[in-house]
Amino acid sequence: MIGAMTALITPFKNGKVDSETFAKLIQRQIDNGIDFVVPMGTTGESATLSHNEHKECIEIAVEVCKNSSAKVLAGAGSNSTAEAIDLAKFAQKCGADAILSVSPYYNKPTQKGIFEHFKAIANSIDIEVALYNVPGRTNSNILPDTAINLSKICPNITTVKEASGDVSKAIEYQSKDKKLDILSGDDAINYAILACGGKGVISVTSNLFPKKVSELVHTANSGDLKASKKISEELYELNKILFIESNPIPIKYAMYLAGLCELEYRLPLTPPSNENMKKIEEVVKKYL
Repeated sequence: MIGAMTALITPFKNGKVDSETFAKLIQRQIDNGIDFVVPMGTTGESATLSHNEHKECIEIAVEVCKNSSAKVLAGAGSNSTAEAIDLAKFAQKCGADAILSVSPYYNKPTQKGIFEHFKAIANSIDIEVALYNVPGRTNSNILPDTAINLSKICPNITTVKEASGDVSKAIEYQSKDKKLDILSGDDAINYAILACGGKGVISVTSNLFPKKVSELVHTANSGDLKASKKISEELYELNKILFIESNPIPIKYAMYLAGLCELEYRLPLTPPSNENMKKIEEVVKKYL
């Protein structure tokens, strides 16, 4: 999987998924050159949605992206292998192009457990699978050797979203096996991952500025690292402030400031502190 991808927020209204706004946000991504939309990841507050809501959001993404150049990388992860398989099968059935599946959280599986978990998911579907490594949230680290071995026995495991914050992981993958596509999962180091051989990004910032992030990725992939680096530097302050509190708290507030969604979260997430609201406002105003 290659290109600029957006980890979509999930807009809420009166406690429910705001499906109309969600569809508009996805169309906005398409109109601004994003290659993949990614519903139901961390940024989409997927851990707080019911399975029916989760599936509804995937359906909306597929419907909006139909007949466009954008593809759907649907979140289909769980700490229960059976639940992840159910979501993966649904994503394939409703027309998603691929799934993004997070490393099992809370259970603390061994590398063997992680291997068997993803093997079972990949074998249950035919579409592509992107592994999602975010140990800071899951306490479960997908080691490069585990991912490489999985890709050898499961041809549809083609991609790893690396959100460990460790640029050396991208270099390790390149040195061991160039067949896996590596995606950056940390906006602050998107350029660094791309410069080290990464093929794309799954961005939080692109919820707000899809065109800028799309240009950052496309210039890098075309070989113009100088142009990509310039865009990365322009986005630095924004990337930094959007992680001042747990994602997606700041990006949702920034989207609200831009008039793109209501300011509503699912507990246990809450709006930013008053102090951080002011900091986000100051930075976002510079970009809008």
